[in-house]
Parts: sequence; C-alpha cells; structure tokens
Amino acid sequence: MRLALAEAARGLGRTSPNPPVGCVIVQRGEVVGCGFHPQAGQPHAEVFALRHAGARARGATAYVTLEPCSHAGRTPPCADALMAAGVARVVVAAPDPNPLVNGQGISRLRAAGLDVTVGVMEAEATRQQAGFRSVVGRGRPHVIYKYAMTLDGKVAAQDEANGPVSSAEARTRVMAWRNQVDAVAVGRGTVLLDDPQLTTRRLEGGRNARPVLFDPEGYIGSQARAVRVGTLLVTRQGVRSPLEGDDRVTILPSTSLQEALQGLARHGISTLLLEGGPTLASAFFDEGLIDELRVFVAPKLLGAGLAALSLPVRSMHAAAALENVQVEQVGPDVLITGWVARK
Repeated sequence: MRLALAEAARGLGRTSPNPPVGCVIVQRGEVVGCGFHPQAGQPHAEVFALRHAGARARGATAYVTLEPCSHAGRTPPCADALMAAGVARVVVAAPDPNPLVNGQGISRLRAAGLDVTVGVMEAEATRQQAGFRSVVGRGRPHVIYKYAMTLDGKVAAQDEANGPVSSAEARTRVMAWRNQVDAVAVGRGTVLLDDPQLTTRRLEGGRNARPVLFDPEGYIGSQARAVRVGTLLVTRQGVRSPLEGDDRVTILPSTSLQEALQGLARHGISTLLLEGGPTLASAFFDEGLIDELRVFVAPKLLGAGLAALSLPVRSMHAAAALENVQVEQVGPDVLITGWVARK
C-alpha cells in the first residue's frame, strides 16, 4: 500500500475533480503491476496496473488507495475490471465518499467472491485525497496556508524593502508544493507589493498551478505577472475589475470567502495553496477555512514587523491546535506542518 500511495502521488494536482489514486498488483509476493490515475478522463489507476500486470493479474492481490468505482462515468467501473482480470483479493486503503460509490464498489467485489480488506493505511490515503474529500463533503477546496517566519514570529519587515524570510532550499520546496496542488492563491496586497509569478520555475519538469487572485476592490491590472491563461480572479459582488474582458482571466464575483471557495470548486479546484499575506490569511482563518499549515521557521530575529496572522485576542485555552504535526529541517530552516484540529 505504501507503494500504491507513492504511485498516487504522481497524479497530485493533475486529477481534479477526480482524486489521486494508485494501484499495485502483487502475485506471490512479487509486484507485477503498478498504475496511477494521471488526469480526469484518463483510465483509473486499476486499469493501468492491470495492463501492466497482464495475465499475471489472475489470482493476484490488488492494493488500491481508494475504493474501486462501481459506476460508469467517463470510464468503465474499475470493480468490473478487477473481476474480469481474475484478481483474487483487493486491499483498499479508504472507502470512496462519492455518493455514486460509497461502499458499492466494495460490496460488488465481495458479492463476486473476491476477498476484500479495507482500511490499510487509511489515514495516509485520506490525507492524500484531502482535496477530493473536501469538495465532496464540504463543497470547497482543501486549503493549505503556507508561510515563512522568523524565530520571533515575523513574516516581513514593516517597510517595503523586504527580502525573503526563508532559504533557497525552502523556496524550492514551495515550488514542489505548487506542482502538487490545483491552484495557488494570493491577495491584492501581495500582488501589488511583490508581483509574484506563482510558478514552479525552480522545479525541473514541474507544471504551474492556476493562479487565484483575491482582489475585492478591483485594483489588479493586466500587467501583474500572476495574470496568465487560467487565472481566477475573486472580486466583491458588484465591483468592476480592470481585468474584465481579459480572455486569460475568469472572474468570480463573491459575497464571502466561503462563496468564493465554492466557486473555485466548481472550476475544478480541489486543493488551494494559500500564499497570501496576513490580511488574507487572517480572513480565511477567522472563518475556519484553513485546513492545513506548512510553516517555515527561519533562524533569524527581526524585531518589529508583521505577524503571520492578525486575529482577535484569545485566551491560551481557546488557541487553535494542530494535529498530525511533523517537523523537518529544510536547509537552515525548520518546517512545521500540521492540520488544524476541528472542535
């Protein structure tokens, strides 16, 4: 299953609105087939793995990171493909929350006499499928807030002469994340002050996620480097943007962040990497719309400066907590990741 999850990771950021899925076929202790779902409309992971295995799939065990589908969509049901290939056992990491599946694939396999095991490395699989599960369950993308701060908790100096907080190694890691999500979001202030490209320029073989620009008052113009084919612009309802009529841009007028995220989901965004400054991030956090944090802590002390979040004063017992926390050194920086615990 660990190998199947690694296969699924090859499709991260490319499969929306479908989930990333991997499949491995094992015959008598030997891996005879591997596959992953590359993008919506293409065959699912099971089909690629079965093609790879060929006749050796008969009597084998299939490890798949998500319950095989039981309905015909753009592709035929994967449960049927496994049965037709003569697979004897299927090990499933996690059930599929899609109402069109939702246990029916597992039931179909068992009814045909296959041995089915469910729940192997389920936590790892559901985290990998977070975007898909968020859209199915909440109608909005999974939101990851990424930022870099100094040891004294500052993300920028108070003036505009700001250099990077984190190291080159950390910035390269961010490029890898951009390669694995559907969209990267910043606010008007970041666009006007830093004019970021929001690309994977440091990553060989990477592809660029769609830029999402939050510009409620309509200040961002066509000269911004993040404006390119596929850009999504979120504005306040009734506001006229200088980008109206720009055929590279889709404008999403919204009355709230929740509505904006629902609009992004309708445009195929399942995972959103939030790279905006404290104003935008605080608005997201205050509305409970941040699901995951990825924070670089640089070995620097700044003194006066901007904090990562600007929120109402809370007591310590009311502080938001993280779960599934991991700590890693990236170059000279420390990377802390975790999921926001829901009360």
